[in-house]
Amino acid sequence: MLSVSKTDPSLALLTAVEHLKANNVNINITFGDKTSFTVGSITLTSHNAILRHLGRLAKSSVYGPDPLSLTEVDHWIDFSSSQLSHKHTKEELRATLGEVEQHMQRRTYLCGNSGFTLADFAAYAALDGHREWSSLKASFPSVSRWSDLCAADACFKAAAATLATNQVQVQHKKQEDQGKFIELPGAVEGKVLTRFPPEASGYLHIGHAKAALLNEYFAKFYKGKLLMRFDDTNPAKESSEFEKVILEDLELLKIKPDIFNHTSDHFDLIMSYCEQLLKEGKAYADDTPADQMADTRLKRQPSKNRDKPVAESLAAWENMKQGKGTQYCIRAKIDYASENGAMRDPVIYRCKPEPHVRTGTKYKVYPTYDFACPIIDSVDGVTHALRTVEYHERDAQYYWICDALKIRKPQIWDYSRLGMVYTTMSKRQLTWFVENRKVDGWSDPRFPTVRGVLRHGLTVEALRKYVIGLGSSKNNNLMEWDKIWAVNKKVIDPVAPRYTALAAEELVSCSVVNVSTVQKISVQLHPKNPDVGTKEVVLSPKIHLEAADVQLMSEGEKITLMDWGNAIVKKISRDGSKITGVEVEVHPDDKDYRGTNKYTWLPDCDDEKLVSIKTCEFDHLITVLNVPKGEDLQQFVREKTKYETNMMGVAALASLQRGQIIQINRKGFYICDVEHNPLLGRELTLFFVPDGHQRTLGAEAAPAASADQLKKAQDELLAQEAVVVEMKRTGADKDAIRAAESRAKDLREAFKALGGTVSDTKKSKKGKDTQNTAAPAAAA
Repeated sequence: MLSVSKTDPSLALLTAVEHLKANNVNINITFGDKTSFTVGSITLTSHNAILRHLGRLAKSSVYGPDPLSLTEVDHWIDFSSSQLSHKHTKEELRATLGEVEQHMQRRTYLCGNSGFTLADFAAYAALDGHREWSSLKASFPSVSRWSDLCAADACFKAAAATLATNQVQVQHKKQEDQGKFIELPGAVEGKVLTRFPPEASGYLHIGHAKAALLNEYFAKFYKGKLLMRFDDTNPAKESSEFEKVILEDLELLKIKPDIFNHTSDHFDLIMSYCEQLLKEGKAYADDTPADQMADTRLKRQPSKNRDKPVAESLAAWENMKQGKGTQYCIRAKIDYASENGAMRDPVIYRCKPEPHVRTGTKYKVYPTYDFACPIIDSVDGVTHALRTVEYHERDAQYYWICDALKIRKPQIWDYSRLGMVYTTMSKRQLTWFVENRKVDGWSDPRFPTVRGVLRHGLTVEALRKYVIGLGSSKNNNLMEWDKIWAVNKKVIDPVAPRYTALAAEELVSCSVVNVSTVQKISVQLHPKNPDVGTKEVVLSPKIHLEAADVQLMSEGEKITLMDWGNAIVKKISRDGSKITGVEVEVHPDDKDYRGTNKYTWLPDCDDEKLVSIKTCEFDHLITVLNVPKGEDLQQFVREKTKYETNMMGVAALASLQRGQIIQINRKGFYICDVEHNPLLGRELTLFFVPDGHQRTLGAEAAPAASADQLKKAQDELLAQEAVVVEMKRTGADKDAIRAAESRAKDLREAFKALGGTVSDTKKSKKGKDTQNTAAPAAAA
């Protein structure tokens, strides 16, 4: 008995059932809360597992007529649920469809030309359920033709009719890439006003960025407004230069506040509220020395001035306003014995005769942030004050001030402060790195500043997705950098153009023995996204290969030269252990790329002027997860954090613009930091953009492995990955699958440690799973 969920029915399963009916195999269906299929004592709940079981019940070749076809069908079932899922954005779907389009150009169905299979059922159902498919359909004619063929088939029609009749429509309020957010308490659409109130005393870092992006997110979500307010209550820390810097940082983050002001715009109002509290006996002037005041507050003892007459406090206040009472401060009279330290008569005003960057010497007294904030939030119309959880104890003080002054109380909403491992956010410690020339300034890519992370290749879109994805968590845990870089990869991977470059010190000359003239062909800049454009590839009799790649080759082996085609390794010349040359024979008409290792190469001819490249990769500045409080920063400073490599790349790289992100095939993603300009003596400089995977840098790198060691490690990895695929296909025990996957992970890391390229093993495995007759494109 097949039970199908009314709220999440599978069109693929319903189509498979209709196909079985057409072949005289009847399956009873009920519609309920969950999808399941009971087979003997086993109940299947996975849509894909049920689909495969239905395929095994069929009396046709719907699951493939042979083992190879069966494997191909399995591939497309998994591909459909992961790559064509409704969870993917329009751009991600576009990139995936580019791959499917190439696959379908010479096929009627996903798996050959003989008829529909489970692969078609799964892929059609996935696309049919994606909201962006209809808008992209016209851009992919081969996929569109196949989709129309499916829609016209009787089984697909019957399944769609059954779906329409039994599906219960559920209204989902979808917010893409959103974490576990709760709604803002009391929020009313169109009336929400949030605020971002930085102090103009330094560069914004990634923690500030989270605050700004969260405030902007909620303002937009509720169709409200975002207020940008400079907290300039401390004249000693304010700087017009830093105001400019912060505004530039917000522009980099693509944040555009609706309202802009300064706390100093309201100094007169805040002073009047302070006088109101003094006159009502809710505040008092105190000349207790700072260290003694801290001691009495800690001991929960009252100040000797707490109960002095109101007139005396007002007199001291007048002296303070004239700059004559620097020994005094004004304290709110709340509860000196409170369990909450923030309520033990906090300071709300102090006397500072120094000039203010905006108001000059007009004022001699300035409010504390904790006193000014609730007043200005209320006056400005802020509905929700978003604050990090370390302010939580001060919430009671915030509300006390509002109540004491009888002003409107904004709603406080707490969220976790963003801290990153192996990173300091301390302005004092970051300044030490700058002053001691450990970095190249506040925009150094090793810095957590907004400028630094963007220069390192983190996109604003990824940062926004990451922040929103953290949700309403209030746990102040240190976050791993690999998480944010993994989000970034999802953003750049579908659109980054692909180019080729090789390590300059490892170039090996290779003769293409059956090519005598230079040819030029046009190839897509991105194998899955034609919208990125095309590039010219020069095919020449002489090419360059990388020595590490040649070590993996053997004479007589069929390989694939990316962007060219298949080739046979005819000869590898050596001088002792050193490889001195290679000869290959290309076979462009051979379209069977299954099981071949894919290698990048560079033309060696006058028609392609190779570009010299300096690439930089960075490590963390400190050696500990975070610098312990009170400890000396210098004992945790990493000695070397910048690693440079020289490369040679294709001529097209000479036109890269600063800030442009690309992928160097089989090397990773890079962002252009210095443009190629030989007239000015500027070498093209690219910074490596992390992708969420750990890499070994510098002296920690393992020694070079022999070709035999690499080959053995690669074979072991491929064999274990094949085991995992087979276990998943046959529905093996989940714990056994996890153990097999763990073993594969260990082998993968071991292969990488030897200097192996894991992307090649993935391509080898994929080539064995599915036939691909499209031209060999650059690795995605």
